Amino acid sequence: MIASEIAPDALVDLRMIGWPDDAEAHRLLAGRGPIARVIGQHRDAYDLARGPDAQVRLPAPAAWARPRFDPEARACVGDWVELSPNGDEVIAVLPRRSLLKRAAAGEHYRSQPIAANIDTVLIVCGLDGDFNPRRIERYLAVISGSGAEPVIVLTKRDQCPDLEAALAALSDIAAAGIAIRAVNGRDRASLDALLPWLGPGRTVVLVGSSGAGKSTLSNSLLGSERMKTGTVRTTDSRGRHTTTARVLIPLPQGACLIDTPGMRELKLTGEERIDDGFEDIAALTEHCRFRDCRHQREPGCALRDAEREGRLDRDRLANYFKLHAEAAEAGDRLAQRLASKAHARVLTKALNKRVKEKHGAD
Repeated sequence: MIASEIAPDALVDLRMIGWPDDAEAHRLLAGRGPIARVIGQHRDAYDLARGPDAQVRLPAPAAWARPRFDPEARACVGDWVELSPNGDEVIAVLPRRSLLKRAAAGEHYRSQPIAANIDTVLIVCGLDGDFNPRRIERYLAVISGSGAEPVIVLTKRDQCPDLEAALAALSDIAAAGIAIRAVNGRDRASLDALLPWLGPGRTVVLVGSSGAGKSTLSNSLLGSERMKTGTVRTTDSRGRHTTTARVLIPLPQGACLIDTPGMRELKLTGEERIDDGFEDIAALTEHCRFRDCRHQREPGCALRDAEREGRLDRDRLANYFKLHAEAAEAGDRLAQRLASKAHARVLTKALNKRVKEKHGAD
């Protein structure tokens, strides 16, 4: 079945699992076979949906298993893929509107896609011992290059003795225009605060540390105990990994929800826009005396002046420098990897040319 033959009811099914209804989406359908969405990912297979009630598990294309295959070229949860005419093979990944990713563990650069084609990233942070403004800033840095909108969801509101103090700790983030909502994940009425991001055709992904309340939040939004939940340690409010894989689920509110395992390590890829989460600090740098100010001990440094005068939080400024340094280092590794790949392509092309010249073209 080609795009022009896709029946209206088939498009309705796709829209119920997040297919956008706009000109760009219609253009992507042109000349393609059946379309499905990745709702689950396994080592060598994918769970795919062509509608809310039409699911199948298919093997990954053999090429994707090759060690040197680019991880970003493989499908991940949230991706739209084209299937073979009879629907039993994955043919290609459709162009993405957004991609949330992090750098994988290890010394060498390698990106790890987390979720694709998402509209909103809900950064879930508990208002108990899990509350950590610096970690939230790191999540904002990672999200900055994804193409999705970040929203901070402070869970366990019922366990917070001083909500105003917690919100004050995030006042600079709020001033940058990033939405912050405090909720009780077990109180469905409390979750009405999230409705602006849960409308039909939208896709949201939950990220946060283990024990932050992502699975509890998911269950309340779903209206059923579908996600496994667990207790947290009393010492630091950290939890075990109750969610072990990324999955995409349609919500009664109309949106699609992607729940993710808790992330203990969140490395930058080098493609982030760090200043997006630190607009107040980025604006201050424009007032430094020297254009190339390194913000260390240079005279007239607006950042250091603001820190000394108490107008800029010391920990927030230190995190700003730390994230910039990490992003720069990751960016260097990324550039080296891209240069190495380009050099390998040149060598392969030259080798193929010499072989053809020696043996003649077929």
